[in-house]
Amino acid sequence: MGLMSGKITAVFFAAAIVFSSVAVCEARKPNIVFFFIDDLGWADLGCYGSRYHQTPNIDALARSGMRFTDGYAACPVCSPTRAALMSGKFPVRLGITDWIGATQKRNALLTPVNVSALPQAELTFAEVLREAGYATAYFGKWHLGAKGGDHPGTQGFDYHRGVNRAGAPGSYHYPFSRKGNPGKKPAPHDVPDFKDAGQGSYLTDLLADEAVKFVEKSKDKPFLLLLAHYSVHTPIQARRQDIAQYSTRLNKLGLPAKVGMRPEKYGTTRITQNNPAFAGMVASVDRSVGKVLGKVRELGLEGDTLVIFTSDNGGLSTLPGKRSAPTSCLPLRAGKGWLYEGGVRVPTIISWPGVTKPGSVSSVPVVTTDFYPTLLTAAGLPLRPAQHLDGVDLTPLMRGGVLERRALYWHYPHYHGSANRPSASVRKGDYKLLRWYEDGSEELFNLADDLSESKDLALEQKGKRRELAADLDHWLKATGAKMAVPVAGN
Repeated sequence: MGLMSGKITAVFFAAAIVFSSVAVCEARKPNIVFFFIDDLGWADLGCYGSRYHQTPNIDALARSGMRFTDGYAACPVCSPTRAALMSGKFPVRLGITDWIGATQKRNALLTPVNVSALPQAELTFAEVLREAGYATAYFGKWHLGAKGGDHPGTQGFDYHRGVNRAGAPGSYHYPFSRKGNPGKKPAPHDVPDFKDAGQGSYLTDLLADEAVKFVEKSKDKPFLLLLAHYSVHTPIQARRQDIAQYSTRLNKLGLPAKVGMRPEKYGTTRITQNNPAFAGMVASVDRSVGKVLGKVRELGLEGDTLVIFTSDNGGLSTLPGKRSAPTSCLPLRAGKGWLYEGGVRVPTIISWPGVTKPGSVSSVPVVTTDFYPTLLTAAGLPLRPAQHLDGVDLTPLMRGGVLERRALYWHYPHYHGSANRPSASVRKGDYKLLRWYEDGSEELFNLADDLSESKDLALEQKGKRRELAADLDHWLKATGAKMAVPVAGN
């Protein structure tokens, strides 16, 4: 009897260990920290080749996980990419194909009317994670609706701060009001809700500090932190000490002090960035990454935290006339507002301890919509393919596997302040087709051989051009794309 009792006890003890282990595994959903930067170009970081900008914290993040050389934003401007991130759908399906607040333009073409907010019917990944027990918080730029009910709190975030109703603050310096209006009451979109901040406060630092507080407060349960900086969007304003540091660095590197619309050649080296104020803004973003991840490490949460870093579109590197742009996306062509690589290829880093191999680099094309299903998988939740129609779970890729080859598409039927015209594009394998809606002309590039998109192959490879054009036509029809139309009398 004693022997039998001992066996039964041992069986129950073993079963209890198994049950306990399973329960612990199920309970240990990873924390998620998502850095979503505004207008940060593919070439703006040290780990992506910048000589001038110094980004030690972001570079360390890249060393700890997987850096994507071919990461893409869903649109060359902000709101559509933000909508794609939250919904897992390409912007064309949502009718948000330009930044929210942009006016309909009439030029050679009449551009379509843009949807004014992320539809409440969309089930965001934040809502799904909150239902699964995550504490959720959003800090910074939203730009997915200007009405009272269109804010992070209605789309799955328990807490939000620093969210305004426009794409940029009036100023990055306290009281964050528009330059040129001294003594006047700031407009509602000028001031993210930091009325308690004091003189000398800098917005990027404040947002990082708020994020750190949230991590501390939420350390005992899984959390989703989305830090969506306004930086490095205009106005180009940095802290004085950062500007001084990068002015000195210009002299040290022997670089001239401004970058123009067309980046200069200096000796035999093509200059990619040399604007001290912009470099200071990049440094402030890097500093924020260090602050937040430093708190994660301090609390012993590093091994249980998935970190994603990316941008909503390419860097602002082309402006019409004699206006100077703050950065350059070289060797990529053009920048924000364009469907050339400079407008849509963005820095993308994922660090997931135990999943991503430290220091790994992937050249597989990925896009904003892929984050939705990836985060659900990370949280141990079932996918929702009816929602994230255009996203692919990146987990197999991060575990060293492969993704099925697919085409990526963009539809931007709008005019942009960078001088871009309504256009669409598709990337399939190494080839990319770009179509101009005004005259229907098309360009074809082989990105493997021509990253700078300098050699148009449309006449040389007519078969490939027809193939991609047919793919683009099918996609536009299948997604119900709203088109720019000819203006009567033109």
